[in-house]
Amino acid sequence: MEGKAEFSPSSRRSFSFSSLRIKRRHHSQEDGFTHRRGLWSFSSVPNRPRRDVVFEDTSPPQSPRSPQESSRTPPLAGEQPRGALISDVSGKHGPSPPAEDAGSRQGALKRVSAMFSSFRKGKKDRSKEPELPEAPGPLCEGPSRQQRYVSGQYFFEYLVVVSLKKSGSSYEPQISYQFPKRDGMARSQKEEEEKTLKAITLFCFPEGINWAPLTEYHSETFSFVLTEIDGSRRNGYCRRLLPSGKGARPPEAYCIISRVACFGLFSKIFDEVEKRRQISMAMIYPFMQKLRESPFPAPGNTVEVKSFIPESGTEIIRLTRPLDSWLEHVTFSTLFQCLSEAEVLLVFSAAVLERRIVFMADELGTLSQVLHAVAALLYPFTWQHTFISIVPQILIDVVMAPTPYLLGVQKSQVDDIIDTTDLLLVDLSEDKRDTFMFSIGDEKSILPQKIQAEILESLKGRKQASTVEELNRVVSEAFLQFFVRTVGHYASYVKYSRPGERGVFEKRKFYKAIESKSTRHFVKKFIQTQMFDLFIQEVEQQQPGPQQGVFHTKILEYHEKRKREKARKH
Repeated sequence: MEGKAEFSPSSRRSFSFSSLRIKRRHHSQEDGFTHRRGLWSFSSVPNRPRRDVVFEDTSPPQSPRSPQESSRTPPLAGEQPRGALISDVSGKHGPSPPAEDAGSRQGALKRVSAMFSSFRKGKKDRSKEPELPEAPGPLCEGPSRQQRYVSGQYFFEYLVVVSLKKSGSSYEPQISYQFPKRDGMARSQKEEEEKTLKAITLFCFPEGINWAPLTEYHSETFSFVLTEIDGSRRNGYCRRLLPSGKGARPPEAYCIISRVACFGLFSKIFDEVEKRRQISMAMIYPFMQKLRESPFPAPGNTVEVKSFIPESGTEIIRLTRPLDSWLEHVTFSTLFQCLSEAEVLLVFSAAVLERRIVFMADELGTLSQVLHAVAALLYPFTWQHTFISIVPQILIDVVMAPTPYLLGVQKSQVDDIIDTTDLLLVDLSEDKRDTFMFSIGDEKSILPQKIQAEILESLKGRKQASTVEELNRVVSEAFLQFFVRTVGHYASYVKYSRPGERGVFEKRKFYKAIESKSTRHFVKKFIQTQMFDLFIQEVEQQQPGPQQGVFHTKILEYHEKRKREKARKH
C-alpha cells in the first residue's frame, strides 16, 4: 500500500531522538552524586534548530500544575507546563546500559525513529504555517461570562473518521471524513496536513492491516497524544465501532483532535456523534459545528449545545467539566479493576524510580486509561520520558529503547517483546496467569515498609467512593501524601544568596534531614530522577514567598497536623 514506503526501516534520513528544552546547568557534586543536570540525547543528525513535528504519543501525560508554576504564564487548559516537557526517549540520571546491550538498543531507537522520518521530512519553516483556524465563539461579555469560560480554550480542532479500505488481501486505514475541511492552503501546508492525518490513522488502528469483516464489534474509546518538538501537543480521542449496515463489515474509528485534555467530556461527545451517525453522516456536521463554536468551560461549569435530530426535535446537550480539573483526564477505576491495591503500589514503586514499564492488554481503552492513571499517581511530579499509551504494531521496536518509558502494548504483540532486561511487564488482561510477567525483583522493597502500609490503608477508602470524582480524590490523596511525607520539606533547603538571584537546592542537607533511615534511603535514589530534578529546577527559578497549588496546601496541612500532635504530647 502507499503508506508502507513511508514507514520503511531504511528511511533514516532525518530522525532524531532528543531531549527537549531542558536548561543545562553547572555540574554538581554532593555526597557522592556526580552528574550534569540536564538531559542526554540520542541523535543521528547534526544539532540544528528544529521545528519538526513528532507524530508519536511520546509526551508526558497531562498533569496538574505544580506549585512552582503558579507565577508563570498559565498553561492551556489541560496542558502541561512546557518547561517540564521532554519528547521521545531522554537519558536518565543513572547507570548507562551495559556495553553489549547499548548497540542493539540504540539500533532499535534508530529503527523506530526512522519510521517517522517521512512525517518530519521537508519541514522548512513551521513559523510560516498558520495555526488551525478557530471558528468564532461567543465573546466574554462581563464577569459571569469570563468566569464561565476562563479556560480560554475551544473544544476541538477537527474530527476525522478513519475507515478500513480493502487493499488487495488486507485493509488499509484511511481518512474518509474530515470536519472542518481546510481549503485554500499552500502546497507545503497541505502536505503537512496529510502527514498529520496519516499519523492519526496509525493510532486509530494500531493493530496494523490484519483485519477481516465483522458482524459484531464492541465499541471502545481510547486516547493518544501528538507531540511537537517544541513541546506543544494535541490530544487524540478515538472511538472505534462497527458502522451501521448489513452483513460483515470492518469497523471504523472516529477521532477528535483537541488541545484540551478531558477524557470523560469527549467520551460523552462521542456518544452524541455515534447517535447521529446511526441516522446519517450529515447529522454529525451541524452538531460538531455548534460544538466547535462553544468555548471550553472552566472547571465545574457547563456548556450547552443545541442540536436538531429528526423525529426528536431540538436537543440540548449539557457538557460539564469536573471541578477537580487536574484529574479530568484520568479515571482510576480501570486501574483498580485490572490490578489489586498491592500491585498498583508495586507499579508505582517502579514508576517513581523511572524504570522501563510495559503494560499489556487486549482492549485499547484499558491501555490508555491505565497508563494515564499510573502517570497521574506521580503528581506533583511529571513523567519525563517516553510515554506511548498505545504502541502501533509498526513501532513495536520502541520496547528496545534503553531509557525509561511507559508503554501500552496489545497482548497479541507480546511475543515481539524480546529484550526483558530491567523491564517490568504488567499483564492487565482478565485471563492472566501472572500479573507481572517480568520484573527486576526489588520492587517490593523500593518504598519504606511503613509508608507502604499507610498508602494501602488510605486506598481502602476507595471502596466507599460512589462516583468517579470521589474515587479519583481518594486515590490521588493517598499517593500525594506519600510525597508530602518523603520530600515535602524541599522548600526549606532552597537557599537564596541575595534577592533577585535564583535559588540553590542543598541536596545533601535535604536528605540528611530525614530521620527515618528507610525513607532517607528511598529519597537518596528519588532525587536522582529527572522528574525530581526538573521539579527542583522550577523551584530554584522562583523567588521565595507564599506558594500555591494542591501539593503546597497538603504540605501546610501536614505540618499543622504535626504541630498539633507535638502540642498534645507536651
